[in-house]
Amino acid sequence: MPPKIVALARSTHPGPGLAVTLITVLLGVSSGLDPIRIVLIGVAMFFDQASVGLSNDWIDADRDRAVGRTDKPIALGWISPEAVRTAAFASAVIAIAFTVPLGVEVTLVHLLVLSLAWAYNAGLKNTPFSFLPYTVCFALLPALVTLARQQPAWPAGWVILAGALLGTGAHFANVVPDLDEDRRTGIRGLPHRIGARGSLAITWIALAAAAVVIAVGTDFTPVAVAGLIVGLVLAVIGLIGGLTRPSGRWIFRLVIVAALVDVLVLVLSGGQFLA
Repeated sequence: MPPKIVALARSTHPGPGLAVTLITVLLGVSSGLDPIRIVLIGVAMFFDQASVGLSNDWIDADRDRAVGRTDKPIALGWISPEAVRTAAFASAVIAIAFTVPLGVEVTLVHLLVLSLAWAYNAGLKNTPFSFLPYTVCFALLPALVTLARQQPAWPAGWVILAGALLGTGAHFANVVPDLDEDRRTGIRGLPHRIGARGSLAITWIALAAAAVVIAVGTDFTPVAVAGLIVGLVLAVIGLIGGLTRPSGRWIFRLVIVAALVDVLVLVLSGGQFLA
């Protein structure tokens, strides 16, 4: 049995959490945040994602045990649900605390984003509106950065749209590998009602649309065109792969790659995404 700190770290869902934190920091650099503000928003997002992952494992502890999840420390008996619950609440408080020095607007937006993520874990994922937390949270992610500036500003509308599309795609991609296990424990979000292949089609259509929106929003700069081509290629690979192998963690990893490509285009646009 690994040390409790290792089990706790695994319960944070470190892969997706670190990816979102990296995206936030990169957007902060591109939007012109000073180093202190980049550190604050980066640490805030790190604990934000940790709290979301921990709350997921705590709330789903009984379901994870029922289906014998081998990737969940609680289900393996490595750590207690109570310890994970305490860490989840503590991480949420720390996340908001690091946002407060950045201003009232960004703190309120962060509270909304974090609340939606917890609401998803607490029950929204079991409804036809399961996509909403992902869609809204990803749409507002750029705003967390631009509102953290010394002179707060909202991102351009096309940036919010691109984020919403990326979030929608991420939701379906994240759920597909667990469809069968979720059904056995009574979870019926929108992807479960649509099925694996339909969900994957929505995933890659949404991601391809996001790549197009970003290319248009950045006036088809050479970097944007290159990003669009890569995004469309990844979408084709994802669609073909989804037809032959509509399950597995590779789907979500490929989505993360596609999202990072889009973020890289935004970062290299030199803050062009500000309203």
